[in-house]
Parts: sequence; structure tokens; C-alpha cells
Amino acid sequence: MSTESLNRTSVEIENPSQNIEASQRVNVDVLKQRLLEEKKKEKVKRTIIVSSVVASLGVLTFLTY
Repeated sequence: MSTESLNRTSVEIENPSQNIEASQRVNVDVLKQRLLEEKKKEKVKRTIIVSSVVASLGVLTFLTY
């Protein structure tokens, strides 16, 4: 009975490790695409912030005269 349980656990341990090795492949093109998308989002955020600052300064100068 003890040898059966040992054999069963050794088989269960081997199977997950094989699945982990197969899933460790990384597609570089996908990572590059994600990086480009993040950069685009950051650029849009930066543009919105700068334009809002410039617009608010323009409004303040217009109101002071």
C-alpha cells in the first residue's frame, strides 16, 4: 500500500513540472506590442496634462487683464 501511494505522488509531481516548462515560452513580439501600447498611453497622458496646464495659464492671463 505504501509503494502505491509513493508511485501515485511521483506521477502527480512529474505532470505539473512538465506543464510549467511548456508554459514558460514568451513571445517577444507580444511583449514589444504591450510596451509600445504603454508608451502611447503615457504620451497621451503627458500631452493632456501639458495642454491643460497651458490652457489654464491662458485662461488665468486672460482673466487678469
